[in-house]
Amino acid sequence: MSDRDILLVEDDEVFARVITRAMAHRNHTLHHATDADAVPALLKEQRFNWVILDLNLGGHSSLSLIPELKRHNPDITILVLTGYASIATAVEAIKLGASNYLAKPADADEILTALQTPSMVTNAPSEPEVQGRMSVRRLEWEHIQQVLKENHDNISETARQLGMHRRTLQRKLQKKPVAR
Repeated sequence: MSDRDILLVEDDEVFARVITRAMAHRNHTLHHATDADAVPALLKEQRFNWVILDLNLGGHSSLSLIPELKRHNPDITILVLTGYASIATAVEAIKLGASNYLAKPADADEILTALQTPSMVTNAPSEPEVQGRMSVRRLEWEHIQQVLKENHDNISETARQLGMHRRTLQRKLQKKPVAR
């Protein structure tokens, strides 16, 4: 068991190759899982202290992996890495036991800093920061994320509550979040 060995759960093969190479130059070894189903086998092989967890794996949230990772090692440091940063997912990730939350794009040094500095949300806006800085479109996106979370990722129920067609909601969710 070593902080030099890091579990990377990431479905983007190109990003995984780049970050694996960058971490190797920093004397770290990444063990890569491309989806949630591959994680249990890697956890049986080795005890990890650090995990980099992509929030969106194949269109599904990976946050459900956090409790399993914490059972594997209660002291594990889990960094949730995402291209779809939102207040709702940052709060949920931290509540589930993630140590840190980092918005993409992030380089290897930023990732290592986030792993070495647990309990600090990085690049995710705080509630007071958000007030008055976000555009209307960004506020809409944040609200959609919150309602979706409250409905346990049920698109149909979320669309009903928001008063929009399910397909419209799906199109909005497929887009990256708008700039603040």
